[in-house]
Amino acid sequence: MGDTYEGGCACGQVRYVTTGPPARTGVCHCRYCQLRTGSAFGVSVYFASPDVTVTGETRPYAFTTESGRAFTTHFCPTCGTSVFWRVAVFPDLIGVAGGTFDPPTFWFVPVTEVFTRSRAPFVHLDVPQSHATSPAHAPVCDDPVARRGG
Repeated sequence: MGDTYEGGCACGQVRYVTTGPPARTGVCHCRYCQLRTGSAFGVSVYFASPDVTVTGETRPYAFTTESGRAFTTHFCPTCGTSVFWRVAVFPDLIGVAGGTFDPPTFWFVPVTEVFTRSRAPFVHLDVPQSHATSPAHAPVCDDPVARRGG
């Protein structure tokens, strides 16, 4: 069946188990991920939806990106940890926050980074694929508030 990894939020009220290899791994420097994580970038480990089991209640925060696609972050309502998310561009996948896996936390290898145009100048990564935006980036909105994400 493959590898199984566990993780969860800071307070332990939200836990998850992933089964099998990730479908995608990467680092995102977009403004949405910077705001979601409160850091310079987000570390994303995507799995097929049936390969992730979540226990505990999460609170969703949903918005529409400047490309007109849904983005829903699920976080622990007690400690606020952003644990996972769903994005319309990958409808069959769940993105798991890379730093929430139990040790060894960073067992996966990011293979791509996106939105390097908004990468912090002190961040330097060695990944095989690097994109100024994202291959799926297709802005449909000129609203400056919506543009904060790209």
